Amino acid sequence: MNEFNEKLLNQITKLNPVVWQNKKKETSDQALSKLDITYTDIIDAAERLNRFRPLISNLFPETVNGIIESPLLAIPAMKKAMENLYQKDIGGRLYLKCDSHLKIAGSIKARGGIYEVLKHAETLAMAAGILSPEDNYAKLAQPQFKDFFSRYKIAVGSTGNLGLSIGIISSALGFQVTVHMSADAKEWKKKLLRSKGVTVIEYSEDYSKAVAEGRKQCAADPDCYFIDDENSKDLFLGYSVAALRLLDQLNKASITVDDRHPLYVYLPCGVGGAPGGITFGLKHIFKDNVNCYFVEPTHSPCMILGLLTGKYDQLHVREYGIDNITEADGLAVGSPSKLVSHIAEKLIDGIYTISDDELFKLLALLNDTEGIKIEPSAAAGLLGPTLLDTSQNATHICWATGGLLLPDEIYSDMYHKGKGLLNSIKTGINR
Repeated sequence: MNEFNEKLLNQITKLNPVVWQNKKKETSDQALSKLDITYTDIIDAAERLNRFRPLISNLFPETVNGIIESPLLAIPAMKKAMENLYQKDIGGRLYLKCDSHLKIAGSIKARGGIYEVLKHAETLAMAAGILSPEDNYAKLAQPQFKDFFSRYKIAVGSTGNLGLSIGIISSALGFQVTVHMSADAKEWKKKLLRSKGVTVIEYSEDYSKAVAEGRKQCAADPDCYFIDDENSKDLFLGYSVAALRLLDQLNKASITVDDRHPLYVYLPCGVGGAPGGITFGLKHIFKDNVNCYFVEPTHSPCMILGLLTGKYDQLHVREYGIDNITEADGLAVGSPSKLVSHIAEKLIDGIYTISDDELFKLLALLNDTEGIKIEPSAAAGLLGPTLLDTSQNATHICWATGGLLLPDEIYSDMYHKGKGLLNSIKTGINR
């Protein structure tokens, strides 16, 4: 490890926020050409989601014609407030990608999680000869299909949001579904899953233990399908479709992305599947004109540790004296995805870490300025534009990853905590 990385590692283990620029990054064409996952796979995933639109519309009428997508919102008042708070001009325009408000599951996990369950359902039904690609997939909502899917089981390990997406869609289709929840998973998420008929198994350990136990139990049952957040290409591809959708939104908003108008995207990172898949899609579309930054809590910096040390195949933050305890429950992951780490090493532009207090301040500030409700982990991307020096031609997109289903009384406590931290800054306390 070089001297720079040694100094950075020292700051990370002291739980200090850091910014890491990826010196191993290759051009998008170089990095993408070495992967066995391709742009054709993204298109295939998008077409599969399109086939399922009639079913999604039937089961979840709150979606728009069966499309699970979130708005891209300009947040100029938030930009001005952030410039005042951090005493830093943000070059360019600031947008929020509101996956915090994705229908069905209320988080970014509605992309990858729902996609993988749908693909598995399609595979089972086609193998049984009861579905073909030419069919209207709305038929899968009929009782005989629910009876068919009820013979099969789906399991997943989760800190919360992935479990919600898997549990809600699996239950709606008729599957028997079990979510293995880590200690940091919020009680309201467990309660919501159980209300949908999902079996929730709780662990006193963290995310890695929940995944390992879920994988182990499922492996012993031939009718059980385990959705592996650490290694799943299907989850990864479900997330990647977001890039196609974002391209359409940028075009409709007349936002140019080229070598003179760079795009910066800030993506909260837990195990890495969601930010990795989105980055993969964005780099295919925008090439080197998009700059993708992952963001992790200071207490759960598994991806940056893995990339700094090269030990991402076998690493846990506890090995570095870091407790993996954070209010950003969706990001409370001690070990990074092996699949995504290998891709991110050559593809992402950098990573920064953020403290819980900063998450709460940004959560409250977003509500005060734009009236938008998000959960702490979803606030992680908001800090990014204040950490870089960019031109006025730049477009910044902060990816908000969860919040829609967050109970109001819990959100109120979070908001008031953030407001208190902001007020203490204004009065000169903790300056």
